[in-house]
Amino acid sequence: MLARSKAAEIGASGIGKDFGDFTALDDVSLTIGRGEFLTLLGPSGSGKTTFLMLLSGFLAPTRGQLTLDGQDMTRTPAEERAFGMVFQGYALFPHMTVEQNIAFPLTVQKRPAAEVKRRVADAIELMGLGGHGQKRPAGLSGGQQQRVALARALVYEPPVLLLDEPFSALDKNLRGQMQDEVRRLHRETGTTFVFVTHDQSEALALSTRIAIFEHGRLQQLAPPREVYDRPANRFVAEFLGEINVLPLTDLSTGPGGATGRFEGQRLGAPAPGQAGATTLAVRPEHMRLHMTAPASGNKVAARLDHLVYLGAETRLALRSPGGTDLTMTLPTAELPAALEPGATVWAAWPEDRGFLL
Repeated sequence: MLARSKAAEIGASGIGKDFGDFTALDDVSLTIGRGEFLTLLGPSGSGKTTFLMLLSGFLAPTRGQLTLDGQDMTRTPAEERAFGMVFQGYALFPHMTVEQNIAFPLTVQKRPAAEVKRRVADAIELMGLGGHGQKRPAGLSGGQQQRVALARALVYEPPVLLLDEPFSALDKNLRGQMQDEVRRLHRETGTTFVFVTHDQSEALALSTRIAIFEHGRLQQLAPPREVYDRPANRFVAEFLGEINVLPLTDLSTGPGGATGRFEGQRLGAPAPGQAGATTLAVRPEHMRLHMTAPASGNKVAARLDHLVYLGAETRLALRSPGGTDLTMTLPTAELPAALEPGATVWAAWPEDRGFLL
C-alpha cells in the first residue's frame, strides 16, 4: 500500500493575475491547510482554474506571493514543486499500458526499478485496477481511465494533489462513484487536495472547505455547511442552490435577532452579520406548507402556481400577493392529496432558518 504522504500547507497572499488589460484574479489571499480538501468553486470565468494553474506553477502571478510550508514558491517551476495533477481530459499516454502510464513520473525521477515496480503495484491495488495493468487507455472505460490518472498522480506520494474538474466528462452514476473514490483516497493518503469544479453539490459533498470565486475575487472561504447556511453575500447564497429572497422594510435589530416586514407581514431572523442587510433569504427545503396560517414562526401567504414532480420530492412554485416568486421543496409523501394550482397556501419556516443579506 502507498505510504501516507507528507501533506503540505500552501499560502497565497495578495495574488493577482492579469492577461493584458483583463484581470483574472484580484487580491486573493488564503491558506490551504495540511491534509485538507479545498474546493475552488465558481461559475465559468470566475478565476478558479487560473488560481489552480498558479498553484501548479504552469502560470506565474502578476502580483502577490505563494508559499509552500512557509517557503516562497512564487517563481518555483512546476517540475520543482512536484505536485500531483489530474486534468479534465485525463492526459493519459495512448501508446503506454496502464502500468507504464502510472510508472511514468517515477521513471522521469529515475527511481530504482524495484521501487517503481512496488509503487505501481500498490497504486493499482489502491485504485482497484487489478487485471488491467497491461491494457492501453483505449481499452478502458471512462471511469477506469480516471482511476489510472489518479494513480499516476499519487504514485510518487506528492505533498499536494491538484484536480482540474476531473469528473466533467463522466455520466451521473459514474461521477458519483468517482466522488466516493476521491473521498476515500483523500482519507487514506493524507495528501492536501485542491479540487476545481463548477458543480455545487460536488463541492458540498467532498470538501473540508470551499473557496467561492466570482469575477476573480474570493467571495467566501468556509466549511460547506457554513457557506450554504450562512453565505457571505447574495452571490454566494444564489450560487449555492436555490434560494428565496424577500425584500424587507422597517428592519430593526435587537438582542433577540432582527425583524422586518415583507408585504406587511412581520418576519424574523438572526441578527445580520452584514452591514446594510435589507433582504431575508431562506432555502426552499426549510419551508413548510400550511393550508391555514400557522400560529407562530415566519409565515407568508402565497398562491400556488404549479407543482413539479421530482420523485421523492416535489417542487412548489408560489407567488406572493405582491408578486414575489417563491420556491418550496417538500417530500412528495407529505403533500396534501387535494392540493391543486391556484390554491392559497402558507409558506412557513423557523426564524433561525433564514438569514439576512
